[in-house]
Amino acid sequence: MNQRLGDVATIASRLHAAGYVADEAIADVLFLADRLGKPLLLEGPAGVGKTELAKVTAALTGSRLLRLQCYEGLDEARALYEWNYKKQLLRIQADDGHSWEQTEASIFTEDFLLERPLLAAIRSPDPVLLLIDEVDRVEVETEALLLEVLSDFQISIPELGTVNATQTPLVFLTSNATRELSDALRRRCLYLHLDYPDATRERQIIELRVPGIRPALAAEAARVVHALRALDLSKPPSISEAVDWARSLVLLGVADLDAPVLGRTLPVLVKHHEDVKKANAKLGLSRAGNEPVW
Repeated sequence: MNQRLGDVATIASRLHAAGYVADEAIADVLFLADRLGKPLLLEGPAGVGKTELAKVTAALTGSRLLRLQCYEGLDEARALYEWNYKKQLLRIQADDGHSWEQTEASIFTEDFLLERPLLAAIRSPDPVLLLIDEVDRVEVETEALLLEVLSDFQISIPELGTVNATQTPLVFLTSNATRELSDALRRRCLYLHLDYPDATRERQIIELRVPGIRPALAAEAARVVHALRALDLSKPPSISEAVDWARSLVLLGVADLDAPVLGRTLPVLVKHHEDVKKANAKLGLSRAGNEPVW
């Protein structure tokens, strides 16, 4: 039974010490994923801390982080493994005079195998956290490639046979829910939905990640970010952008948030022109007869 994260009572405090504010639901599902040896599917909007949770967990467990960044068109050669064709060609040329059977046997060996993140995680003798990031970006056919890894922690290579895991890696999958994932994939995972934090938790995150910020300013910043996320923005501010904004306020020596300060610093949070207009209107930064203060 895996015990990489410790007991459930201490996981939240360990995450907090590492810079991640977690609630009981996060601590519980991390504990179960560790002890059951099951992959964990983290789903929710972009920018809510899914990838960051994987990074912090890797640091806490002393695991090497292996990241497979998913994208449309990702195939087996980029996710699992591929053969070093250039090196194989050189070997074939050097084996002039040998039979094809002898040459073929010599080029499909470990020396010519290029590991990609999934195979590297399976074969690693050391603790590994495998992060399969934005799995909803791949096609259903590519998603099927993951099932053998997620269910049995093994990969079949026709030329070499089945490669079994030397140790069970921690596996985190993230999804922004842009595509519905298959039941087969979900069935193999534990599940946690992460959403944007409320103003109270946002303040806690800002205070933790921005040393030296005054509590009152952190609370004000959290309320502004919370108000912006309540708007119908093209891209709501992420948690990392909220932290960057709070750092900007500290760097500028801001004591209190007022209209001029908001106008100078909100580009750290809002990144689309139409969103700028909505934010100006919501925060009272627009003035009659003038362009929005920005």
